[in-house]
Order: sequence, then C-alpha cells, then structure tokens
Amino acid sequence: MAQTIHNIGASGCWFSEGIGKNWPDAKREKIAELLFSKQRNTDGSPKGIGLSAWRFNIGGGTAEQGDSSGIKDFRKRVECFLKPDGTYDWARQAGYQWFLRKAKAYGVENLIAFANTPPVQFTQNGLGFKTVKDYKANLKPDAYNAYASFLADVVAYFDKQGLHFDYISPVNEPQWDWYNKPGQASQEGSPWTNAEINRVVTAVDASLQNKKLTTRILTTEAGMLTYLYGGKSVASKQIQQFFTDSSKYSLNKLKQVPKVIAGHSYFTDYGDSSMVAVRRHLADTARKYGVEYWQSEYSMLGDGFREGSKEKRSGMDCALFLAKIINQDLTVGNAAAWQLWNSYEPGDAEWDTRYYLIALKPNDKHTDGEFTITKNLWAMGNYSLFVRPGMKRLLTGRNDGINELKALQDVMIAAFTGGKDKLVMVLINYTNSSRAFVPQLKNFKPVKNYRTYTTTAATGEDLRPSAVTKLSRPVVLKPRSVTTVVFN
Repeated sequence: MAQTIHNIGASGCWFSEGIGKNWPDAKREKIAELLFSKQRNTDGSPKGIGLSAWRFNIGGGTAEQGDSSGIKDFRKRVECFLKPDGTYDWARQAGYQWFLRKAKAYGVENLIAFANTPPVQFTQNGLGFKTVKDYKANLKPDAYNAYASFLADVVAYFDKQGLHFDYISPVNEPQWDWYNKPGQASQEGSPWTNAEINRVVTAVDASLQNKKLTTRILTTEAGMLTYLYGGKSVASKQIQQFFTDSSKYSLNKLKQVPKVIAGHSYFTDYGDSSMVAVRRHLADTARKYGVEYWQSEYSMLGDGFREGSKEKRSGMDCALFLAKIINQDLTVGNAAAWQLWNSYEPGDAEWDTRYYLIALKPNDKHTDGEFTITKNLWAMGNYSLFVRPGMKRLLTGRNDGINELKALQDVMIAAFTGGKDKLVMVLINYTNSSRAFVPQLKNFKPVKNYRTYTTTAATGEDLRPSAVTKLSRPVVLKPRSVTTVVFN
C-alpha cells in the first residue's frame, strides 16, 4: 500500500463573493450542489462531485480600498474581517461565507483557510501586493504577532459558528515576487523567505495554542513543486529546511504543525518525462524526511496542457489532461491530498477550460450571471466522489508491456481501497480507441461484480453509470474517457 488519502477538494476564490452574496438562490444552490453533493439521481448518476475539501480565502482588505487598492479587477479584491480600528466585522466576505456554510451542510470533510496577504494595515506598503521586487514578505517586521493573532481570531470565530477549519495556511506561493505597479496588480499576494515563513508559522502556532484552538498549520504552499526539494532561492528546498531537526528553520518542534508540506503543481506539466521526474524526486525527498506531500493548487496555468498542439483544446481534452495530472500527483508524487484552483471563473465551457470546473458569464457588477458545467467538473468527480478520506492507494502493476512513461499516452491506472471489501479504480483512456481492461485482484474478498462511472466528450456522459456487471467480463474503456470502476 502507498499513501492514505486525506481529501480531494477545490478553492472557492474570488467569484464566491458575488455568487454567494448576490446571485439568485436557484443558481447559487445548483452550483453548491454540483461541487459538494454526494447524492445520486434515480438513474444512479451523481448530482455533484462530492468534494472532501474546501479552501476558503481569508481576505486582506483590498475590497475596502476600492480602486486605490491597486488591484485591477474589483472581483479579485477581498474584504477583511479586521477593521482599521482593531474591531471585527464578521458580516464581511458574506459570499465566501455562504459557500463555506454550504460546504459544511453538504458534509465536506475538510475546511481549509488560507491567506494570500496579511491584512493591509499590517503590510509595509499598506497594499495587498508588493511594490518593490525584493522577494521579502510585505508584512511589517513588528506585525508578526498581530497577523498571527488575527488568523487565530478568524479560526476561533468560525469554530463558534460550527465551521471548524482543519487547517490554516498563512503563506501562499512565497517564491513569487508578487510585484506590480499600483493599478496593474492582478490579485492579493506576498513573497516570504524561509526565515520569514519560520517566523510567521511559529507565531501562528503560539497564537492557536494561546486561544486553545485545535486547527493545524498547513505549510508552505510552494508556487511550484520543485521548490519543495530543490532550488537556490531564499524560499527553496523547503522539505529539508523546515523538517530537518538540525535546520535553523525547523518547524519539527511546533505543536500544531503536522509533518505535511503543500506545493502547487503549476508549471510542472510540460512533457511527460519531466512531469514524472519532478514528482518522483518530490516523493523520494518527502519519504526521506518523513514528510507527507499535499498538492494544494493546480490549474492549467502554463501551456503544458496543450501537449504540443497549437490549436484550442476542447473541454474533454482539458478534462483528460486534468485527470492525468491528478493521476501523476497521486501515483508518482504520492500526494495525500489534491486540491484544484479554481472552482469557477469567467470563461468558455467548450474550449481551453484551463482554470475552472464551472464556466461563469457574470454581469458587469457580478450581481447575477449564467454558468455552464465543464467536462473538468466530471473528470475531477471521477476521483473526488469515489476516493474518499481515509482510503489508501494500492500499488498496481500491468501486464501489457507498457512502461510508466508510455502509459501517459495510453491507459493510466490508480487504485484505492477502503478495506477488504471496498475497491475503486480510476482509469484514463488517453487513446482514440476502446480498450478492454481485465483486473486481476489479489487479497480481496471475492469480487463478483462492478459498476462503472464514465466521463467522455459526449453530451450526457458525465460520470454516467453502467449497469452492475459480472466480473467475468472485461471492463471496456471508451476512447478518450475517464472511468471509475467501483467493485462489489
């Protein structure tokens, strides 16, 4: 057996505010159902993809600054619970909170809070992004304890609301410079050096303990997986720097920091051999230092998803590539959690669906709009709905003579168990022809039958369930498809 899976989830950033606060009930309720529901329709097809983690953005107060925030798109400015006078306004981020409550109501197992920037009153330039390119935190040197106390206060408030954050993430993509000229910034953000990360995490750890909170700290949300094990910057080799006892930046003795390190799979998706090499190096390093790796943000930010094509990529091409990245992060990278960026964004639902599960067409003020489901939603659901927290990944072999690299253009396999009688496989057929798959199962109670849930480019083939079928017949994988096989 390999890793235990903690969760498979997504972020609800930026556009949660407008949808959750302003959009008509029927539309926002349907979006929540698509993301969170584990229920089935009468024909057995899923109503949603049953995410088991939801990432909630703690805003830095750029929304209150309006145009003077320096962030171009008003939808990417975020309110802050902490007012400049030191009091709290818990009515802020109402739309974000609506989705948080929906996630809880649907039984999403893991709620994760993250901050892109400290509150603007604590930053060196009074903004939610950097205006000098020095790769140092925008937090004032004397505001570490204030920032930590703020994060703990947010956790404590939501605890009282019955919305417990399992994890809090005080630092996001510390390797990027987050520099922009005022008026040209795209979002909130701050760099952090490893020394600064050690300092802020230590402060948050103390603040959580002082307030007797059980939320744990998720580090370091590296902007690229390679920074977790390599590099020469002030925020590199983060596994070794934070989880070696002899390192001056070690977090090993902090009570609320688990031996978990998070990184983002952006820009490590160019070419199959490179994709495998990065994840193998990461898995080997994490294993060596006794650390668990979480993939906490990915969308098709770079052009790796085009796989050499100059044409626009169809919704199903994107969905297959997304399924492939999840497969590689789980089977080669040994990721114990996998989280997507982003649940919904404005865009096309048919072509180049790079960044989202649900394509939005909001009105100018983001008070209403239309939305369209993409094939990404269902491809991710092939994992999230069936691979549940606590399941363990199984090591698999194959007898078709295809090596690990060739499999990335052929049939990819990931298998998971929830005990002697629970077995799930997610199979990606990357080819243009049907393939027959004959599972050879050992050490399981007698498996007599199976049911498949298949996602293809065809209309209506969105986690489409098959009839229950006897195991004496091979599993037929449709061309260019993602299929989950649930045994017994």
